[in-house]
Amino acid sequence: MTQTPKSSAPPPGTAPAQGAPTMPSIPPQAPHPTPHSPTPTTPPPTSPTAPRRTAFAEGFDQLRTAATTEPGRLRIIGALLALLVVAFGSIAAWQMTERAAAADDVLNRSQPLTSDAADIYRSLADANTAAASGYLAGLQEKPAMREGYERDIRTAAAKLVTAAANSESGSTSAKTIAELSRLLPEYKGLVETARANNRQGFPVGGAYLRAANEMMQQRMLPAAQKLHETENQRLRDDYADAKSFPWAAAGLGVLALAALIWAQRRNYRRTNRVLNHGLVTATAASTIVLLWLAVGHVIARSGLNDSYDHGVRSLNVLHEARIASLTARSDENLTLVRRGADTRTLADDKVVDAYEWGYDQEIDALGKALVRAEDLADDTAGRKPVQDANGFMKIWKDRHGLARDDNESGNYQAARDRVIGAAKEPTSVCFDNVDKALATALTHEQNEFRQAASDGRDSLTGLPTGAAVLAVLGAAGAVLGIGRRLSEYR
Repeated sequence: MTQTPKSSAPPPGTAPAQGAPTMPSIPPQAPHPTPHSPTPTTPPPTSPTAPRRTAFAEGFDQLRTAATTEPGRLRIIGALLALLVVAFGSIAAWQMTERAAAADDVLNRSQPLTSDAADIYRSLADANTAAASGYLAGLQEKPAMREGYERDIRTAAAKLVTAAANSESGSTSAKTIAELSRLLPEYKGLVETARANNRQGFPVGGAYLRAANEMMQQRMLPAAQKLHETENQRLRDDYADAKSFPWAAAGLGVLALAALIWAQRRNYRRTNRVLNHGLVTATAASTIVLLWLAVGHVIARSGLNDSYDHGVRSLNVLHEARIASLTARSDENLTLVRRGADTRTLADDKVVDAYEWGYDQEIDALGKALVRAEDLADDTAGRKPVQDANGFMKIWKDRHGLARDDNESGNYQAARDRVIGAAKEPTSVCFDNVDKALATALTHEQNEFRQAASDGRDSLTGLPTGAAVLAVLGAAGAVLGIGRRLSEYR
């Protein structure tokens, strides 16, 4: 009896024989937990999730996919061309609107306010001169002299109101105007007190007039000068804004033109068609805006430069001359009012009359200002009144020298007559002639400024609106031109 041999698994590491049955492998079982060990928990398997894509990434993928076909590329080119042309027109309109507004401020705001500040200074200095002249005349004060003083005070008050209305609240100019508005009634009160005492023969009137003059010279006129300098800086800032070149608009214009030329060249190379009416229209519109921008800015800058060089600079020098003339006249009168009571020690320890020394300084400043004003005048109408003022100033110096000699020799009455008008050729007539000649020169230069500034501002008229309209036309042309090419793929 034969026995069936027992089957046994092949030893490890040996392959089972061909055709021999294989036993299924039994996976190792985890050890049974003991009563004291915790039951292990296996988390359920989780499938990995893709990160969420942003709208920008999806849009970029769509754009990249579209760029693989010619119609898609044409759509992208059309959109970019339209965007460039519209951006160019928008920036050009915005920048030229700002420059036109600044040029208008130069003409109708900054320069008039600068002139008002100079008029405030001149009115205050003239009032101080008239007050000293009236005091010196005493009972012989003429109604015209008194009316001149009152007119100057009214002018200064009115100009302060105008300046306050046009100044920014809390600004340096607003604070200066408020200070002058507060001091003006105090000054007028001191002058009235001096006048009343003088008419009654009380010497104390001279002390009140001196206090009024010190208030004017040490507080009011420096404040008015500060106001004038502040407004002058504001004028210079407006000039700088109006004359600055619109680099952003010009750069975008060049970029838009380059892109349009490239698109037309690409179109020609792919279709052998020389012209695309839409793209040609967009190129023409962009070229017109760019040329208009450049030419308009050059003309505006030329006009504004001319208004500054032959208007504002001349006006500033003439204002300086007029102020020096007024101060010299005030010092001349106060020399006789104070009669040497106020002295000044010079660097060489020489003691001189303070007001006589002040007259010499101011008359020298007047002469230098007149020389500069004549150099700045660009025509005969502007030079002649300056030359006349220079001639009258020389006569004034000669006659003042005679009055000084009389005063120093003790002949006070003769000196007084030579100054306030009782003599045949008083210095008051010379001062009046100088002032009238300077007023004529100022009027001429003011007209020159307004004409040149108006020409500069007017060269920008219509440019912002024109740039916007042409930009829309150019963008529409670019879209239609590309659309014509797209129609060929349908």
